[in-house]
Amino acid sequence: MRRSLEWLYPGLGIKRWLLLAGVGGVLLVYSAIFAVGVLWSPQLMSGLGMGWLHDRHWAAVLLAFDGIVFGAIALFIGARKALLFRRTGPETAGEIRAAGRLARGPRVVAVGGGNGLAALLRGLKTHTSNLTAVVTMADDGGSSGLLRRDMGMPPPGDLRNCLVALADDESMMSRLFQYRFPDGGGLQGHSFGNLFMVALAEVTGDFERAVQESTHVLKVRGRVLPSTLDDVVLHAQLEGGGQVSGESTITAAERLPRRVWLTPSAPRPLPQAIAALRRADLVVLGPGSLYTSVIPNLLIPEVRAAIKETRGWVVYVCNVMTQPGETDGYTAADHLDALQRHGLTGLIDAVLVNDTPVSADLVASYRLLGARPVAVDGDRLRAAGVKVIHAQVAAESNVVRHDSERLAQALLRMVR
Repeated sequence: MRRSLEWLYPGLGIKRWLLLAGVGGVLLVYSAIFAVGVLWSPQLMSGLGMGWLHDRHWAAVLLAFDGIVFGAIALFIGARKALLFRRTGPETAGEIRAAGRLARGPRVVAVGGGNGLAALLRGLKTHTSNLTAVVTMADDGGSSGLLRRDMGMPPPGDLRNCLVALADDESMMSRLFQYRFPDGGGLQGHSFGNLFMVALAEVTGDFERAVQESTHVLKVRGRVLPSTLDDVVLHAQLEGGGQVSGESTITAAERLPRRVWLTPSAPRPLPQAIAALRRADLVVLGPGSLYTSVIPNLLIPEVRAAIKETRGWVVYVCNVMTQPGETDGYTAADHLDALQRHGLTGLIDAVLVNDTPVSADLVASYRLLGARPVAVDGDRLRAAGVKVIHAQVAAESNVVRHDSERLAQALLRMVR
């Protein structure tokens, strides 16, 4: 009984169809009685207080017929819609109510790549389904790099991570997508999800369609879009001179990157990504590798233009720790300077920084790897014209990462 009553709770939309069916049923019955009275029983018409209509016989018949037709239509539509809700099973009433709540959530676009973007999406998906991930296509290492070189496909790895992060639940299919073959000759090092997406692209002849079909397989909440489908290569100018080409070579270089750029210099973005950025209530840049995950998306001129045109907040989520070979010694303001050097001057409204102290043991462990906590120089950030948001968003295990839920809550407070 209680489960049945759950269908009458606010937010499901079933009550409106029950009301329509009820009104249709009443109209149908009343119109049928009215028709009987007009055609065969003047006494009944008089009893209903409408004896005067009997003299206008055909007009009254037409009125009764219209009432029967409209009543039957309303009863049919209302009952059918209500039954469609009910057939899904009373155990899903809460899920439908939750889906309605998520559909009313803010429009959020997250821009980046790697594990940082996936962690952010995992938190955001519990608050809104109006969620779009715009993912870098500059990856050329690991399984993605091999498939890119051997198959001529865009790199699927970062897209796969985001699809799994936005999956409706931690299903077997999600785990399967992340499974990486430990051995097996040509399969070694490849993830099943990467191979699935490449195979689907071969079958359909369209990589973009392969990504979208994967969203149905995983029951993804939101959208995952590549920033471009052009074959792009990331290049870097190093501090002190010299250049390297290829995303995987940048962090391996002996000197830090100073500037990065793509070839071709103006790759074509996906129109859906540009539209999402323009309509966003919140645009989130990062967290993730600054030069190899976040900035490559922003090197596309139309992406920068769409960020400039958006009316929503544009927030950069600063990394908790510096990244060896990429941001050694960087403060939070140094991260912002790098974004501004790549065309984001005046476009970032706020920088979100971690306010949770990192334990001494982990600081020591990271120091051995050449990393340290990112120092927050708030005065420099504010002098650059951005709002500084302090939030306790770091979580520790054997590593330091952003906590998905706390990060999502800190960001969404800006648009509520």
